[in-house]
This record gives sequence, structure tokens and C-alpha cells, in this order.
Amino acid sequence: MDKITKEHRSWNMSRIRGKDTKPEMAVRKYLYSRGVRYRLHVKLPGKPDIVMKQRRTAVFINGYFWHGHDGCKFFRWPQTRSDYWHEKIGGNIERDARSYAALKEDGWRVFVIWECEIRQNHESALQRLYAAINQ
Repeated sequence: MDKITKEHRSWNMSRIRGKDTKPEMAVRKYLYSRGVRYRLHVKLPGKPDIVMKQRRTAVFINGYFWHGHDGCKFFRWPQTRSDYWHEKIGGNIERDARSYAALKEDGWRVFVIWECEIRQNHESALQRLYAAINQ
């Protein structure tokens, strides 16, 4: 049973962003300050957050909850409506895997950076991403 009203839950869910999230903005700002130029939300499989066409590189910035970051200390399966959430988050994980595979099959390099990596060790995570992009 949900502890808050249906209206309040709806309001909470309406505040969840799909684009321009804080982790995404942090990665974009870091890469841009290092001279990396990119495009946003290009229509490729999975709609990568950042795309560098010349480098054939796609970067996904995933939230630990919505993408089910396995082994993350912040991720917990919801206790209410657990069947719904296992299906929802499990479906997101499967869709992500299909998208990454499709991009790799087309010759793209795919990088995934997790919200919790940015939250925990901001500079280190961004430096690793920058180094991987420039290889």
C-alpha cells in the first residue's frame, strides 16, 4: 500500500526529468571544458545522452534507480508493488542491453556512466570517461 496520496505521487513523478538532469549536466560541462564537442539526444538506438559522431562514440548517463544499477549501494528495489517495479526496471535493463548491442554492432563505442559514480567520486569518474573517450 502506498503511503502517499495518488495526487502527491503523480506530482512526485511529474518532477522526474528525462533530459538535462544534474548528472548529465555535470558530464556535459566537464567534457565541454576539456574541449570535447558533442551533440545531444541524437536519434540512435537507446537515445544516447551525448554523441560524438566523428569519434563514433555514444555516452549514456544512467540513473541508478531507473536503470537498475546492480551492486550500487544507493539502489534498492521498492518494497511496494514489487512485481510492477521488477517488471519495469527489468525491462529498462533489457532495453539498455539491446541498445548498447545495436550501437556496438554498427561500430559505435558505448560508454555508460552512472549517477552514483558522479555522486560519489565526481572528478575521478569524469576523468576516466574523458580518458576512455580519447583513446
